[in-house]
Parts: sequence; C-alpha cells; structure tokens
Amino acid sequence: MQGLQFGKYTFECRLDAPAILPAYKGSTFRGVFGLALKKVVCALKHQICDQCPLRHQCLYTTVFETPLAIEPPKGLRVSATPHPFVLEPSAKPDRNFSPGDTLECDLLLFGDVNQSLPYFVYAFEQTGKIGIGKRINGRRANFTIETVKTGSDVIFNKNDQQINQPQETDALTLTSSADQPQDVFRVTVRLQTPLRLKHDNRIKADLPFHILLRAMLRRVSSLFACYVGNEPALDYKGMIQRAGSITTVASDLHWHGWQRYSNRQKQRMPLGGVVGSVTYEGAFAEYLPLMDICSKVHIGKNTSFGLGKIDFDLTTQL
Repeated sequence: MQGLQFGKYTFECRLDAPAILPAYKGSTFRGVFGLALKKVVCALKHQICDQCPLRHQCLYTTVFETPLAIEPPKGLRVSATPHPFVLEPSAKPDRNFSPGDTLECDLLLFGDVNQSLPYFVYAFEQTGKIGIGKRINGRRANFTIETVKTGSDVIFNKNDQQINQPQETDALTLTSSADQPQDVFRVTVRLQTPLRLKHDNRIKADLPFHILLRAMLRRVSSLFACYVGNEPALDYKGMIQRAGSITTVASDLHWHGWQRYSNRQKQRMPLGGVVGSVTYEGAFAEYLPLMDICSKVHIGKNTSFGLGKIDFDLTTQL
C-alpha cells in the first residue's frame, strides 16, 4: 500500500524583543501563522474564503480552511477532511523570554503540501515580522528564523536565504517493521499535550484502550483517505473487539483545562484535554504499526494546534 507523505521541519527562531508567551504555545503560533500564510498566498485579497472562486486551488484554504478546498473521498468513513499540518512548538513551559532567546517549532506536513515547503518557510518569516505573544509596550515580540532543518539536514539558514527543497519525504505505512517487538504485553502511553477525544458525544476524561484505539483508527484512516486516496485495509471491527481484552493497570490521567481566543470566530474556544500517562496490559502486536504512526501525527481534536501528541513505552516478555 502507498504510504502517507510525511515531512517534519524544525524551525529555530531567535527573538528580537522580550516576549510573554503562554505555557502551551501551539495556539499562539497557529493563529499568527495562519494570518501570515494567507498574506503570502492569497491572490484575491478581499474575498471571503468560502465564496472565493480559487478556494480549491489555494494553499491557504487547503491548509487552514481544509474542508472548503478538499472534499472527503466518497464512500469512505471520513466525515471531514483533516488539516494537512500540525504545529509542534517546544513543550518547555517557560513563559518569559528575553531578546536573543531561541524558540523552536516543528511543522509537520502530510501529503502533497510538502511540495509547497518554500511558501511555509516564507510564511514563518512573516509570522516573525507580525510578532507573537502578549503586547509589551504596545507591540508583540518579533523573531527571525535562524535555520530550518529536516532531520540533521539544514534546508534553510538566514545567511544565504536559500531553501533546499528535500528531494523526497518519508512515507508512513502500516507495515510491521523488523525492529518492532512482537512479544509486547505492557504499554505505557504518555499524553505530552492535552488529548481531546469524543466518545458517545462527550469529551472523555478517562481512556480505556478501546477508546484510544478508535481515536487512532479515525486519525490514520482519515489522513490516508484524504492524502493517499484510500483507507488502510484494516480489520476495524475486529481490532476494536479484541481491544476489549486489553486492561488498564495504572493511570495518572487528569484534565487540563485551557482556552484560546479565535480571531477568526471572535470568541474564546475551550481546548481542555487529558494529560498524564496510562498503562495497559494485553496483546498488542497487531496495534504496534498503528501506534507508531500515531506517535508522529497526533490524535484527537485540534491536532493542528499540537494537541494530542502521544508516545509509547513498550514492555516485552522476559
């Protein structure tokens, strides 16, 4: 099966002025980055996106107003097209920064938008000129991009201003790899950023394995359907049924409540979610490829803000 194009680009930025940022910085970067990308690529400056005749060809609508640009494939179980990006700012909780301090933010891209990387780099430069964080003496903090890296490769630096587009991106697949252990009997899941999951029309604060699995299946199937062209050939019903035998043996999950102000909707939006860790025991072999992908692409609601970042510790039989 064809894999999902996946690029991870690390932006190292240097602040030009003092900054006060929230402990969780995903919404701060996303809001300004959206404004900057629209400024960079919008051809019809005064059009409303949902009425714009170019909305199906526009990079901004593809990325930030995705349902206006990309319809889910017919006949598949995708109710809405997921955004083809995630912003992962540094998880450090620091809030006060001085001029010269550095900030890092990873940009994850899915599918063909990887080919538009130069536009994203330029939009990030514009983000730095617009400024982020609270106003200090009437202005937000500006920053400049020092480097952009993918892995260990530097694809942009401020000195030569050249963007070296990678020749190819990684491809995420659900094929088991040789280095994935097959005798895992215990898994600890760490929720590194708030996880927002709906089950039975309610935001859940607990996390039985079958609910985590449903979220992983939804995320991966929607990304593959919209950016590969078909859903993974998985035994969805059987996997969920078998997940019922996996038990929770430890948990320190707790609710983390926070809000952001949406400039587009002109109101405060609740973005609380579950954080902490939970440990399960059972038979995990068939779930490992899915878990590996989800540790890269995030799960749950509001992933483009960087929510739903998870990773796993695996314990094998002695």
